[in-house]
Amino acid sequence: MDITLFTAKEAPTAFFSQSYDHRHRLRLHRVRFPNLAMQSSTSQSSEYSLDRSPPTAAGKWASTLLNECARAISDKDSNKIHHLLWMLNELASPYGDSDQKLAYYFLQALFCRATETGLTCYKTLVTVSEKNYSFDSALKLILKFQEASPWMTFGHVASNGAILEALERETKLHIIDISDTLCTQWPTLLESLATRNDDTPHLKLTVVSTTTKVKCLMKEIGQRMEKFARLMGVPFEFNPITNLNQLSDLENEALKVEEDEAIAINCNGGLRTVKIEERNAVISMLKSLKPRVLTIVEEEADFISSKNEFLSCFDECLRFYTLYFEMLEESFEATSNEKLGLERECSRNIVRLLGCGNESELERELTSERREKGKQWSERLEERGFLSARFSDDVMDDVKALLKRYKPGWALMHRTGAIDTNRDEEEGGDDLSGIYLTWKEVPMVWISAWKP
Repeated sequence: MDITLFTAKEAPTAFFSQSYDHRHRLRLHRVRFPNLAMQSSTSQSSEYSLDRSPPTAAGKWASTLLNECARAISDKDSNKIHHLLWMLNELASPYGDSDQKLAYYFLQALFCRATETGLTCYKTLVTVSEKNYSFDSALKLILKFQEASPWMTFGHVASNGAILEALERETKLHIIDISDTLCTQWPTLLESLATRNDDTPHLKLTVVSTTTKVKCLMKEIGQRMEKFARLMGVPFEFNPITNLNQLSDLENEALKVEEDEAIAINCNGGLRTVKIEERNAVISMLKSLKPRVLTIVEEEADFISSKNEFLSCFDECLRFYTLYFEMLEESFEATSNEKLGLERECSRNIVRLLGCGNESELERELTSERREKGKQWSERLEERGFLSARFSDDVMDDVKALLKRYKPGWALMHRTGAIDTNRDEEEGGDDLSGIYLTWKEVPMVWISAWKP
């Protein structure tokens, strides 16, 4: 795709500045852990003597130490918590290998959990990221990520294909985009509309954002989209909605839906920001708009089933982000500033999930980061009256061609578990409910299409 109009300037040396540098080690010698009953950990602590040499990277030491630390926090074993945090603090670094990075970012969350400082830490990380956020740096990060990995482009290609097919031959199109991808998905769709065999349709693009730092960029995003649409010769209207704190506050009037418009709704990571108890209501609201198609892209992790069980949530969080960090390590150069920016974005999510607890006042104050797996989203959508729609053979071919542009390790998987199978041989309901992007045979991103 030609994205000349979206080329960003050089990013600053550090995409986000952290609230503290990795050389400023946590001061653990005087830390008190609130509400933790002191328990003897003499027998356990001998397992990790301070005089022993650090575990080797080949042994995946980070997961071992982090698991031990999480269990010590769950057991409220103050001595062992202090001991393991000290070890992790000495070994961790945001500039080392994947084990050192994993230890660094999870250490921050575990420290917050043990000291009950998660909310303060999370707010600080968010404030720092917003302060250093700019259109050019954010766009460069996204485009570099799309160049290095199909993590985002997988959903873009499949969603665009499903939307174009659902809106074929329509003259007035209205796409409602619920995502924070800075509209990087839409230039290729505009190109496709410009080359349609019939008359070029009118496109209204409504972008719904509840993220503070993205809201500030909407004016520039809109100007660039309008310029690109003029270049493509596509009649275009940009309708940003930036006055919402929660997606559940969205009202039909703000969408400016007209009776003769063919509507498509695109949710790329948008649903996981909705509070768990409000998700069914939001899905029902989307159905009430009577879209020709609803496309959903979500990361494949379950952070809701275990939300009240710290250790289970920790295990799922560690599983998902271990794979994610390994993927970034193999996709980017070691010195990539964009890779560092993506890792720091993860640190905020990890602190949000593990460091802040589940107290109701925190849940009300913070946006959700609790992902659900494709099967869970499918159940929600089916309960609200949506029907799953297959991706056509043409769309599947486009997705497969996309994956060939990237390094080995990526593959396409159906709900049946079959990888790159002949879709004519796949029958039954499971295969209808979306497809997965896998990294080393593990599902990581889920994309699906639905009709009301």
